[in-house]
Amino acid sequence: MALFPVQGIVEGDFVVLLAAVDTEDPMSVVAKKIAHHAVDRRIEAQDRPLEVRRGGTVLDPDATVVSAGVAPLDVLVVGKIGVPGHEELALAAVADDGRVALNPGVIAATGLADADVDRLARRHAADLAHRGGVLREGRAPEPLEGRTVVVVDDGMATGATMRVALDVVGLRSPEAVVVAVPVAAPEAVAAVAAVATRVECLHAPPDFRAVGPWYRDFTQVSDAEVRSLLREGMSRTL
Repeated sequence: MALFPVQGIVEGDFVVLLAAVDTEDPMSVVAKKIAHHAVDRRIEAQDRPLEVRRGGTVLDPDATVVSAGVAPLDVLVVGKIGVPGHEELALAAVADDGRVALNPGVIAATGLADADVDRLARRHAADLAHRGGVLREGRAPEPLEGRTVVVVDDGMATGATMRVALDVVGLRSPEAVVVAVPVAAPEAVAAVAAVATRVECLHAPPDFRAVGPWYRDFTQVSDAEVRSLLREGMSRTL
């Protein structure tokens, strides 16, 4: 359970209202929270239940914020810090908010000094912070503490990128982390399942070779489209 803001407007009103809702709130409760500062003030109460509409569709009054797809959307910008000269070996994972998840075993084996690791981490973090700022258009990352976080990717070949992402997500103290992918190698599912609360994968074929062939259109998503999706998802509007 976690609170986050949603925007809404009561039919017939002219003021966009901001309400704090919980991820487990049913739509009937969300409707009352949004209407609280409008009904019997600017809008006359009506003798019928309040409804929540999104995109012209009336949402089930018993559906929770999460099940109705109203939970906030964010992007996870992460990177792997490789050993200089052997970049395939991960010293650490770093996120765009500056958090760094170290790999003590690899660091000890390389003999790198703490100052060298810190320098590499700060350089990577600066690049990722710029990237995250561009995609979020200056908005702060969504807080994860105490929340159930669903990490989504288009697929997993080895699971290495997802494990890097989960390393840095774990530093933000979520209550649970669910990984959701449409397709993955069975070995990748097993590797990620060892560090996630749960993995939801629709298809894990034994002959998996790569993610791309499982899509009719595997065109890269543009930055403009990412920004548009985040603009809508980070400030849910009802």
